[in-house]
Parts: sequence; C-alpha cells; structure tokens
Amino acid sequence: MGCASSIHISDSRVVYHSGKESEDPHSPHQTNTAQQQQQQQGNPAPGLPVKPSNTSSYKAAFTEVQFGPMKLHEDQLQVLLVFAKEDSQSNGFFWACEKANFRCNIARTPECALECFLEKHHDIIIIDHRHSRYFDAEALCRSIRAAKSSENTVIVAVVRRQDREEASVMPLVSAGFNRRYVENANIMSCYNELIQLEHGEVRAQFKLRACNAIFTALEQSQEAIEITSEDQVIQYVNPAYESIMGYQQGELIGKEITEVPKSEKNKPDLLETINSCIRKGKEWQGIYYAKKKNGDSVQQNVKITPVIGQGGKIRHYVSINRPLNDNNKTDKSSDRVQAESQTDIQSCKHKDRRKGSLDVRSTTSRGSDGSSQRRHSSMARIHSMTIEAPITKVINIINAAQESSPMPVAEALDRVLEILRTTELYSPQLGTKDEDPHTSDLVGGLMTDGLRRLSGNEYIFATKQPHHIPSHLITPLSLNDIPPRVAQTMENEDSWDFDIFNLEAATIKRPLVYLGLKVFSRFGVCEFLNCPEATLRSWLQVIEANYHSSNSYHNSTHAADVLHATAYFLCKERVKQSLDQIDEVAALIAATVHDVDHPGRTNSFLCNASSELAVLYNDTAVLESHHTALAFQLTTRDDKCNIFKNMERNEYRTLRQAIIDMVLATEMTKHFEHVNKFVNSINKPLAALEENGENGDGDSVKSILTSPENRILVKRMLIKCADISNPCRPLELCIEWAGRISEEYFAQTDEEKRQGLPVVMPVFDRNTCSIPKSQISFIDYFITDMFDAWDAFADLPNLMQHLDNNFKYWKGLDDRKLRSLRPPPE
Repeated sequence: MGCASSIHISDSRVVYHSGKESEDPHSPHQTNTAQQQQQQQGNPAPGLPVKPSNTSSYKAAFTEVQFGPMKLHEDQLQVLLVFAKEDSQSNGFFWACEKANFRCNIARTPECALECFLEKHHDIIIIDHRHSRYFDAEALCRSIRAAKSSENTVIVAVVRRQDREEASVMPLVSAGFNRRYVENANIMSCYNELIQLEHGEVRAQFKLRACNAIFTALEQSQEAIEITSEDQVIQYVNPAYESIMGYQQGELIGKEITEVPKSEKNKPDLLETINSCIRKGKEWQGIYYAKKKNGDSVQQNVKITPVIGQGGKIRHYVSINRPLNDNNKTDKSSDRVQAESQTDIQSCKHKDRRKGSLDVRSTTSRGSDGSSQRRHSSMARIHSMTIEAPITKVINIINAAQESSPMPVAEALDRVLEILRTTELYSPQLGTKDEDPHTSDLVGGLMTDGLRRLSGNEYIFATKQPHHIPSHLITPLSLNDIPPRVAQTMENEDSWDFDIFNLEAATIKRPLVYLGLKVFSRFGVCEFLNCPEATLRSWLQVIEANYHSSNSYHNSTHAADVLHATAYFLCKERVKQSLDQIDEVAALIAATVHDVDHPGRTNSFLCNASSELAVLYNDTAVLESHHTALAFQLTTRDDKCNIFKNMERNEYRTLRQAIIDMVLATEMTKHFEHVNKFVNSINKPLAALEENGENGDGDSVKSILTSPENRILVKRMLIKCADISNPCRPLELCIEWAGRISEEYFAQTDEEKRQGLPVVMPVFDRNTCSIPKSQISFIDYFITDMFDAWDAFADLPNLMQHLDNNFKYWKGLDDRKLRSLRPPPE
C-alpha cells in the first residue's frame, strides 16, 4: 500500500515513510502489558499521554454551518501531520486530533506527505518547520500549493520558540503557509490551536468553497444578473446578461452604472426613484427599459436588492432582470443547457491525453473549466475593430446571421462567437493538468512569461560570457584535419541513433564546430552563401564559444543535437518536396544558434527576476529574441566570421527572416498554436487527398507542400521537433538528456529559493522530484501529439518506436514508485 493510504485514529498509529505504511514502534499507543493494566485502572503510564475518552470528543462526524440562507454540512475535518521524527510535539497534535475527533494522517517524508494530500485533500496540514536537516518545510509547502486542490487548505508551520528577536513571518507567508505555531507540546494548547483553526481559517475556506456553487448557479441562470458595488460600480454580469444585452463582461466590469447608455423610453424621474429606494436598503421591483449594445431598448421586469455587509452598511446591489414576454425563449434556452450538459458529460469521458485527438484539445467546452474563468481570461474586442481582419469579417457574418435565425441557432452561434473572441484559439483547455502537479509546473514554467515580481531582487547573468572568439580558437581546423577519433565518432552522423555524447567526449565539449563543419558541408551551405570554408569555421567557433559550457542542458552539445536532428529531418522525402535550399540553409543556421548564450534559466525566471534581458524584450519571448539578436550581432560585426557577407541583399533579408521565425518558434508559449496550424493546414488536407486517391506527386499535393504559408509551418514544426526530440532518441540518450534538463531545473529552483523569487516549477525540487513523473507528463502533454503529426508528414517510424519504448521505461519506474533516472542495481 502506498504513502497515501487513509487511516482513522485508533489504538495503533499508522505512519507513512518510504512508500509504505507501518505501525510506529515509538507510538504512544504502543504500551506494554503493565502500562495497559495501569491505564485500564485509570492510572496513566509514566511519561505517556492519556488517550481522551470518546465521550470527550469535541464534535460529531459533521457539523451544520449557516452561510447566509445556505445550510452547509461540514464533514469531519482531516488533518495531515508532517514530522520527520516522532517527538512530544507531534504526539501533542496527534492526541489533540483524537480529542477533537478529527481524522488524522501522519507522514514522515515530503514525498509521502504530498502523495497523501493529493489522495485525501486534508483541511489542515501541520508541517514541522523546526528541523531543516530533515526536509525543507517551505519547499514542501510550495509543492502542496502547486496543486489546485490546496486552494482551500490551511497549512500551519510549527516553528521553534525564539530566545532572541522575533522573526518575520513573511518567508512563511511567501511559501504558502497560512499560520505559524510556536512549538508547545501541551495537548490542550495543540487542541486549542486546532479548534481556533476550525472556527477561523477552515470555516472561512469552507464558505469560500461554497461560493463556487453559488457562482455556478449564477452562470447557468437564464435570468440576466448584475452585481454592483455600494458605489454602483459593475462587478459581475452573468452569461444571460451578456446574451440579452449584447455586451461582453470585459466591456462592463469596473464601469459605473452611469457610464452605461440608458434608454430614453423610461420616465425622467424613474432612475431617481429607484436610487432613492435602494439606498435606504429597500428592495425595488418594477418595469424598466434597458438599452442594448446595438441601441435597441428591451423592456424588462427588474428586481434590485441591496445586500447588507460589514458594519451594517450596504455593500452590494444585486439586479435580476427578465425580459417581458420571454417565456418561450426561456424554455428553449433550458433545452439548450440540458443538451450542453449532456455534451459535457460525454466529453469528460476522454481524459487520457496520450490517446486524445488534436481537434478535441483545441475546442472549448462550456463545462470544461468554468465559463466564468474562461470569460474573465482574455476576450478580444474583435467586434469593435475598425480594421477588417479576416476574423472580424467572420464575426460580422455570424452576427448578421443571428438576426434572422431561430432561437436555438442564435444561441449556438453565441457559443461560436464566444470561442472566436478568445485570444488563444489554438491553445488547449488545460483541463486535467491541475490534477497533475508535474504537468502543471511544466506548463507554468515553459508556457508563461513569469509571475509578477514579488521582490526587489534583480537577476544578472552570474556567468556572463564575453561575446567574442577566445584566443585558443583563433586558428580553426580544416574539415580535412579533423582528428581521427572525432572523424570516426561522426561516421554515422546521418543516422538517427547517432550518439552526440560520444562526440562531446571526443571533442572535449566542442561538438558543435566539428558536427557543424560536416553537416554544413553535406548540405552545400558554403556554396549557397558564397563564403569560404574558413569563414564558416570561424563562425561556428564564435557561436559555440557563446554557449555556456557550465549549463547542464542548454550548452553547445544540445545545439549540436538539435542541428543533427534538423539535418536528419531535412533528408526526409516529404520535407525535401516542401522546402527549397534557402529553407534548408535557414533551418541549419537556426538550429545552430537557437539557444546561444542561454543562461540555464527559463523565461519565467528571467521575468520574475526583472533581468536585463526581460526588461529589454518586455517579458515577451525573452530568450528566443536574445538568441536571434545576438547570433546576428556576432556574425556581422567581424568579416572573419560573417557568413552572410557575400549574399545579395534581398536574398539575405529572406534568409534572415526565416532564421528569426524558426528560432522564435522554439518558444513554448505558442506550442499548441504551431502544432494545430500544422495539423489543420497540412496534415488534414494531405490526408483528404490520399483518401481521394491522389498520389504523392500530384499537383494538389505539391500546392499544399510548397505554398509559402505552409513552408513556414513546416520549418517551424521541423525545428520544434528537433529542439525537444530527446524523448524520441534511443533509451540511453533519452535518459542522459532527462538527467541534464532535470539538473538545470533543480538549479533554477535552488536559485529561486535563495533569491526569494517565485518558484515557477515547485515539483523540480531536487529533494522531492520524481524524474519519471516529469518525463511522463512532458511526453503526454507536449510530445505525443506533436510527433504524431510530424510522423504523419515525414514518416518517422523509428522515432515513434523509441518514443513508445521510452514512455514505457519511465512508466515502469513510476509504477515502482522510483524517482530516479534508473532503477537500483539488482
């Protein structure tokens, strides 16, 4: 049985450690016969606390809580104690839980604590913060907070009693703790703390959870609902309000009621009458004409209720509006909601991302993650644009069609417009990622540009390297002068199973120059650029010198690996049919420079640290912009390494644009956009032609492969797949790359903690991280669909076999609860 097994307090304690549950030999419940006899006679054993009798239990299994007009049932509270060693303090809280009749789990390690919490979702977690040598309490708290289910959990840090000046609680608050408890092993003190937590923070969090149900009811209501502040600033409108009035939430939230256009059909003094009534705390109900966004007036039955809050003052006004003569519409809308609910139930059955389809991923479901959250995210004001973009034309056509459509069709078109107005049309709804902290952290760390700064710390590259050619590299080697050992290592460089790490060792961590010379020669790059081989050699050395050899992953070996994968893909028949030589040269150069001067930290880290680069590039594609800009700066400032010097101006501009576009495509925030565009613009049309019997050399196929737009998509997809192809390499290479990227993420987490920055990927804590889980999540979420699409285009059965084998390898380790790269020796 795993760490997360559930227990209820009984006469023998169950603790969790090393993935197993066992009886604690030091438990205060483990008494010898003499002690048991003493307790039966009413005398406590020396040195042991007395177990409270059942009659002194604080409460029953559940409690009724009044929340406004709602009556809530609060289940028996669950408490998780995280103490590496048993001591009087852990015993004190253990017995306090027994006395309060709370369910209690005990975990001895961070891993077991996290696993136990993810299964049981405790109301209170008490973490021992007194002994840093056993585990990092703040790191554990951050890992727990990374899980969506911890949003309403109260986490308490047990701290040492200070003999000197009182310490600040800010580090604890920043880590995610709600409260601290100064060590006091007295059972009644622990009991009082638990009872105060129950009636304070826990009860408040319980009521907040109930608010989700209230907002769900508001969102699904067929009546238009508007909530304003005491100053009549609009704070919320529901979907029915948007549908009836024609506004989007973003156009109304934060505006005063007086800023919204009023209908001229109301009596002049009606508004004054309404305001006079509700400001006295009285409810107003009557007929009112509201003005829709398109200028039409709609007659509504309106009920406005003042809500009394803190201090007995009016804090909100709730307005419920129902258009007159709208019974038929309401009935039809109700049918639509029922149909949508049925659809959402169907969609919930498909949660396995490895077997999910790209189309399902890129669609939006009203019930998938809450329409209110999606509506609040990023709604573009497309309908108000003055420039006629294609999407604007589509929306205008749909709006026109709605005017003469029956109600079910109009409601369906409302949903279509809602989807089209989101700014991330190609990004999937994240859905189940919240259930997996590894996927959540990968998405947060790779697909965002960071949280806002929480400290004044600024990050300057600690290992900032000079952007020049080191003196020992001034005299480049000739391709014909490559040492025999290096030449032998590169004999099979055109094979997918080529071992880049052998080349790294043979070249003393300078694989990019040697592999670049051979690959560029094979593709005739010097001839195309009209540059001498010596210039190419100098350029390769400059670029490699500006990769950081101190990085465990983002170094010149990674660049050489991506260059190798790029060259391999360029030799595939479909790719050769699609691209010209200028595209091939652009791809090889882009692969070579795509991570130059990478600091070994993610974009999110640089944005959070307000680094020089983040400020320079406005927190947008920071590293990718830097890689391309620096690559061209290094190339063009010295004729000795300027491989573009002899190119014709227009051809150079075309090549430069292609290189920039490909390097920027490696930025992960637009990952799903690139993949979905490739599938919809290339995979699906080609598949349709094949179904109709069109052969691979037909004119229709060529038009798809060689159109300018599709050539761009092919190049983006090519370098993206080359950049993150590690899971598709042979197993030993895959394992080595997994270890290197994990170490780089561990180092980032360490530095974030040192600098007091937000930890963007909490699961990548070197003390608690499961590397197999992180690899499984990365393959599931980013790799599988992308390589399915690329394989369908380029025909890569060997890569897909490696991917399948590697996934099974990581899954096997995870099934055995192993967190390391390899299984322990037999």
